[in-house]
Amino acid sequence: MPAAAAPIIRSVQKLVLYETRARYFLVGSNPAETKYRVLKIDRTEPKDLVVIDDKHVYTQQEVRELLGRLDLGNRTKIGQKGSSGLSRAVSAFGIVGFVRFLEGYYIILITKRRKMADIGGHAIYKIEDTNMIYIPNDSVRVTHPDEARYLRIFQNVDLSSNFYFSYSYDLSHSLQYNLTILRMPLEILKTETTHTRQESFDIFEDEGLTTLGGSGIYGIGSKAYTKYVWNGKLLDVVKNTIHHDWLLFIIHGFCGQSKLLIYGRPVYVTLIARRSSKFAGTRFLKRGSNSEGDVANEVETEQILYDASVMSFSAGSYSSYVQVRGSVPLYWSQDISTMMPKPPITLDQADPFAHVAALHFDQMLQRFGSPIIILNLVKEREKRKHERILSEELVAAVTYLNQFLPPEHAVVYIPWDMAKYTKSKLCNVLDRLNVIAESVVKKTGFFVNRPDSYCSTLRPDEKWNELGGVVVSTGRLQTGVLRTNCVDCLDRTNTAQFMVGKCALAYQLYSLGLIDKPNLQFDTDAVRLFEELYEDHGDTLSLQYGGSQLVHRVKTYRKIAPWTQHSKDIMQTLSRYYSNAFSDADRQDSINLFLGVFQPAEGKPHLWELPTDFYLHHRNTLSLSQTRRSYTYWWTQGVLNHLPLPYDEVTCSENRQKLIVKKFHKYEEEIDIHNEFFRPYELSSFDETFCLAMTNSTRDFMPKNVGIDPSPFTVRKPDETGKSVLGNKSNREETVLQRKTAASAPPPPSEEAVSSSSEDDSGTDKEDEGAVSQRSTPVKMTDTGDNTKITENVVQSMKDVYGINLSDVPSEDDLSIYTSET
Repeated sequence: MPAAAAPIIRSVQKLVLYETRARYFLVGSNPAETKYRVLKIDRTEPKDLVVIDDKHVYTQQEVRELLGRLDLGNRTKIGQKGSSGLSRAVSAFGIVGFVRFLEGYYIILITKRRKMADIGGHAIYKIEDTNMIYIPNDSVRVTHPDEARYLRIFQNVDLSSNFYFSYSYDLSHSLQYNLTILRMPLEILKTETTHTRQESFDIFEDEGLTTLGGSGIYGIGSKAYTKYVWNGKLLDVVKNTIHHDWLLFIIHGFCGQSKLLIYGRPVYVTLIARRSSKFAGTRFLKRGSNSEGDVANEVETEQILYDASVMSFSAGSYSSYVQVRGSVPLYWSQDISTMMPKPPITLDQADPFAHVAALHFDQMLQRFGSPIIILNLVKEREKRKHERILSEELVAAVTYLNQFLPPEHAVVYIPWDMAKYTKSKLCNVLDRLNVIAESVVKKTGFFVNRPDSYCSTLRPDEKWNELGGVVVSTGRLQTGVLRTNCVDCLDRTNTAQFMVGKCALAYQLYSLGLIDKPNLQFDTDAVRLFEELYEDHGDTLSLQYGGSQLVHRVKTYRKIAPWTQHSKDIMQTLSRYYSNAFSDADRQDSINLFLGVFQPAEGKPHLWELPTDFYLHHRNTLSLSQTRRSYTYWWTQGVLNHLPLPYDEVTCSENRQKLIVKKFHKYEEEIDIHNEFFRPYELSSFDETFCLAMTNSTRDFMPKNVGIDPSPFTVRKPDETGKSVLGNKSNREETVLQRKTAASAPPPPSEEAVSSSSEDDSGTDKEDEGAVSQRSTPVKMTDTGDNTKITENVVQSMKDVYGINLSDVPSEDDLSIYTSET
């Protein structure tokens, strides 16, 4: 019997591009440089892409001989050594894809990467730099006057800004999905292995498998979830002609990781945000939903907790919790031509049968199961009807759709006017959010891959017995998901998600036997660490969608933010407004071109000539669908049969077709995560070891006073934190701690091959205020004395220019009021 199943590790991780006058040769190898593959790219075709993959696995000696023959064969004169016939162009770590505008094709290579997180030994990298190389030779190049402009627009999407990939872990799926397919019954794996070989027979991969006997291990991979893949269109042209090891899928969003030390026991807390590539764009230009149920600013956030002392997926303890944010799934927009900070909300189309909402919730039922819980944070009481328009329409849509669902699987709708509670002096916003969070987590449960710990029997907790989800022999499964929204899905949404995540984190720690009750309090090292992760997460998503960092943070709603924070909040509000008014249109064009929503062609209007991109994102405006979905049975067939389990995780014939199953020898490197993680064939040093450099609860949050309780679950005084005593540390220690930047897990120095820049524009999310271009220089506030001076200048300027006295404005109110009163 085979021992187990393991994720398949892509063998192509190091690339070198060689060039001759007629061809590019892309040589890819595994990290140990023992196995190689070669791609041949024709350079004589002016507009077509010809890529040849012979599917052969070469040894190092065979590759050297091949390159030597190519060098000799391409010299201008036999025996001439002065000019090599084969020259090395660039080194890289992966292929982003191929793209063509009006001339020939370009290849985009990752030339610089940085490790950002580690999940069970599977490394997650951030793209630091790329190189975009034109493929056709100059002698056959057919020039076009608009090519350079398209190239500039495409490169405005900064690929070095929050794009992530992994060679062995599927970032487009959740941890629950990835570990669920690893636990498939062996009988199914045997069937799928046979099926896979018949579909894509590769004699070099299957060679020797017949002699494995009982020492074989099944390697499992899954097709990426295209909704969260950002280079899918760039790989479409080659995905059916080259080996899957060449295909590297990248996601856009956020990834951060920190280490929680519990009396020396390392527990990694990871936050991964996947931004949808469907209906993607900037704040005011992408609102609501398109005709296919894809909503603007849709981000899936997953928090992963695992005991880092045991690395294996099969033997280790792993837990995760997923929640979603996204624009209200209706046809609505805001007209920014009026140059108002808060343009009026307009419902663009009547949708009496909630068609787009049905499509959207159908997608969620397939991916997450039931119940789908909507936490709607928009304002309910307004002097002038604005946000309430969305609430009324959303309530009507949910009420209509719930008529046809079984009551136990109905969509749960929770309206809560967060802005109203923020203004009230009698209500504590976070206490109310904590009550909502407890209710939500009890309904959805969370994922853990181990059976309940014995400590839950020794120290029973009544809340644990009320927990939802599905309990299986191998642990617990999350069923259903929380979907949070306000108008922009930025500030209010991030705070609400943090509170739900904090509640889920307590249950996760309890399930792994690390705390005695599923409760976490503020001002503990664990919550401070988690809060910092979520603020980095919120800032990043807000920059991508809204153009500035968060305006309101958790401290704002706790009412412990310093008064000087107001000036920073005002600058962020103005920054959003500037971005929305002046740079969002260019960023939207770049995103449309990068994602393949617009494809240039001869005789077709150029991207910059289009008055709107509405027709590009709404397919039903260009062609009528031949089939119309039912107004009553609005879900996909088969979804209800398996609820509350998500249809995507059910073992059925449709889902089996998405799997790649191969049989390996147990020592085969394609499934050897030990060597993949420790890299015994590479020279390394402690200073560059990722696990030592990441944010650490003991080093960065625990007070440095002697005799302090080292537990990360002990409540500290506000001034008792590791970060408050940095002034007493040496310059060297300060330098190390200053490396804690945007992603809370400060990575080691990035790995660089021959680097060349390819700029990218990333879209992030923000709340009800304006947006600032990620390409613009961020507003940098100085410390202490300088900060006070800047605050005074900002206050005086707002009073002189706008007639607004900031001392009269409550700190907890929505800062958009500052500009809306202008």
